[in-house]
Amino acid sequence: MLSNITEFVKKYQKDIILIIIIVLLFLFSFAAGFITAKYQNKEPIQFIEN
Repeated sequence: MLSNITEFVKKYQKDIILIIIIVLLFLFSFAAGFITAKYQNKEPIQFIEN
């Protein structure tokens, strides 16, 4: 069983690394955007009726 996993990883090593890099970039981008949006000091939009 373990030998099958190691063979699979060796066969698709470049693809696995590429997928891991893409997922990490996605998570980093999401976290950076979330932190930026959370700490922005903008006043909320207020609608005033006439």
